[in-house]
Amino acid sequence: MRNRIVFITGGARSGKSGFAERMAAEASGKRAYLATAQALDQEMVERIAHHRKRRGDAWDTYEEPLAVAELVRKLAGRYDVLLLDCLTLWLSNIIARTDRDGDIETSGADLISALRSFSGMAIVVSNEVGFGIVPENALARRFRDLAGFMNQQVAAAADEAYLLAAGIPVKIK
Repeated sequence: MRNRIVFITGGARSGKSGFAERMAAEASGKRAYLATAQALDQEMVERIAHHRKRRGDAWDTYEEPLAVAELVRKLAGRYDVLLLDCLTLWLSNIIARTDRDGDIETSGADLISALRSFSGMAIVVSNEVGFGIVPENALARRFRDLAGFMNQQVAAAADEAYLLAAGIPVKIK
């Protein structure tokens, strides 16, 4: 299978992950799920359990909150399909550890390079956070802006891109 990057975005609870999982399930070959979420509170524990149950046993799951590009490179050649869920949680994890936007931009470019080197289908899920009001505090605005820039870069590198609204996928690229 040739390299193919698919970018999927949408708001919270828009159906992004379910759509991505169905798309990956329709592809042939061995599947890896790369989760960036951390079970830091009870709500996230429950969300993670829900996602695991929905996926079933047809996936090998890797949990990595930070070294995502490195893990994508390690998984290359071992899997036909990679589902990365979710780009914005990964960004949040990085922001919690650095206040230097240049480090974040470098991490994003490194991830895109890793995705391009993945020999199969790489599906990337991300939240669209720019449709709402302008956040009141500087950290939230910084996150929104960095997420928007990162989404643009990954979407530009992708072969296909989808926007999910109310559970309905709209192909935008």
